[in-house]
Amino acid sequence: MTTISRHFFGDSEKTAFSVSIVENMKEDYGLFVWPCSIVLAEYVWQQRSLFSGNDVVELGAGTCLPGLIAAKVGSNVTLTDDANRSEVLENMRTVCELNKLKCEVLGLTWGSWDESIFSLHPKIILGADVLYDARAFDDLFTTVTFLLQSNPGSVFITTYHNRSGHHLIEFLMVKWGLKCVKLVDGFSLLPSDKAARLSGNIQLAEIVLSHEQIEETSSSGAI
Repeated sequence: MTTISRHFFGDSEKTAFSVSIVENMKEDYGLFVWPCSIVLAEYVWQQRSLFSGNDVVELGAGTCLPGLIAAKVGSNVTLTDDANRSEVLENMRTVCELNKLKCEVLGLTWGSWDESIFSLHPKIILGADVLYDARAFDDLFTTVTFLLQSNPGSVFITTYHNRSGHHLIEFLMVKWGLKCVKLVDGFSLLPSDKAARLSGNIQLAEIVLSHEQIEETSSSGAI
């Protein structure tokens, strides 16, 4: 069953704005707004001065709430999800039209080296609940590392349930030459009314290239 949910941002007494999301939980997990998306979207709103005017790419966007908020606050946004999930990509286009937002929608499969990934030049990479399947972690971190290397000074901001454990994520960051520069409890970012409706152990992390990886990239002449 298809439903439309509304998500509000701003002062609780005088809402700054809302966005509407088309959801269909029975069809595909990519067509449902998960708690990590709500946390990341709230963070984008709170840090809106950092997003305004910057190029933003959302990976595994699904219903794309964080990306939509980035567009609302003035980012140039590209929403991506698996190129094989046409129903999710089409839902993204529908949601953008519903909210009168101009975002590029792009099929991007993690770990795949087609022309789509070479067209992306983000300053900020977003990913909500993209660390849910350990089998896909290497493909995800391959893609994230490429985007960070190709765009000096960029950052990957992700929210995730601590269901797989920090140790595996830390191992993969070391493996791919990344480091975490910020790690906070997701619920500490939420207004009390939003926090009361969610559950779980949600973390928000900001991830960048390690100094060693930056030096290696610079010496290799990568752009």
